[in-house]
Amino acid sequence: MKKSLQAYLKAPQTKIGIITALMFQVIFSLIWMTAYDGVNERVSSFQIAVVNEDGAFGEKLVGGLRQSVPFAWETGLTADEAKRALEDREVQMIMTIPEKFGQTLQTPGQAGTLQYTINGSNASMVKSVMENAAARITESLNRLVSTQAIQTAFQEMALPEAQAGQLAQGLSTKVASQVDVVHPIDGMNNQMVPMMLVLASFVGSMIMGMNLQQAAAGMNPGISGGSRFAARVVLNVGASLLVSLVGTSLVFALGGQAEQGFFVFWMFQSLLVLTFLFFTQMFLLLFGMAGMLFNIAGLSLQLVSSGAMVPRQLLSGFYQAVGDYLPATYAVEGLMNVQFTGAGGAVASDMLRLAVIMGVSLAIGLTAEMVKGRKRGPAKESQVLVKPGTVVQD
Repeated sequence: MKKSLQAYLKAPQTKIGIITALMFQVIFSLIWMTAYDGVNERVSSFQIAVVNEDGAFGEKLVGGLRQSVPFAWETGLTADEAKRALEDREVQMIMTIPEKFGQTLQTPGQAGTLQYTINGSNASMVKSVMENAAARITESLNRLVSTQAIQTAFQEMALPEAQAGQLAQGLSTKVASQVDVVHPIDGMNNQMVPMMLVLASFVGSMIMGMNLQQAAAGMNPGISGGSRFAARVVLNVGASLLVSLVGTSLVFALGGQAEQGFFVFWMFQSLLVLTFLFFTQMFLLLFGMAGMLFNIAGLSLQLVSSGAMVPRQLLSGFYQAVGDYLPATYAVEGLMNVQFTGAGGAVASDMLRLAVIMGVSLAIGLTAEMVKGRKRGPAKESQVLVKPGTVVQD
């Protein structure tokens, strides 16, 4: 056993494996602990769009809510503008104050209903927080309405204390709520599909890229850089179509949602896998096997900044800015749109952004491969090994 242990420790692969495991711990700890710091305190940055159909009374109502319910309130929107912002995930909830809402509250025996609309195709935290916010807003308004009503009652009527208490109890439910969830998600398994596909696709791309890099190291030096890279492109395209076909088929077979159908889901996943392949191989072509460290960091950064687990609005400005340049952000948004919303225009926008990142990665990788090809030199590239110790010139 002692000799076996010494043999393992002398092998460079053992040292690389230990260092890699260590770097996973260091990189993930640094990124995740800093990225999620202060998330709960940023919940107040969630935006609620107000569609006010009751004029001055609605404005006064929102003014009171700003003080008691700490969210970012977006006012002055029409119903269509608010709906579009909700579809684009720019706001997290719409609160509609219906026409004659104030008049209803002042009418004995009648209750006003506030309408709340939430986009279900978000990270699960958004729906949970907004449902709680709707309940909190309704409760706050009921307290406000009952307090004002009791004050008016005491001013206008000399009521006994017991009767005033009964009046307060009756007025405490003057405001009712109606919560509508658009694009609902059918089960936690579907909720986790975007993160699962991003994680599986990126890790698979990392491993495939690492093996292609090792295969390239053993290639005949006479093969040009352009030829090597062209072969990579063919392999990447073929692998992305095959891998995504298997992934899409399994998601559908296991009950996955897909508002836009199998083909669109498959094509979108093919694009995101292809983007991940070129993105991860870019670092390997630039830095060799040391590029895996950049890919480990990229994996960690994308898991926290893509919005798959925690909404991007709750991250610090730094991590939101970093996420704008990483493919997983648009992969998650696109998968949510393909799965749950059926918004073709939004999917096309996400695909375009993925294509831009893929194009930049491809261009950088090609440049790195061509530069390395020149460094090998024309003389070396024209040599063909026949047998050990013998070199024959073309």
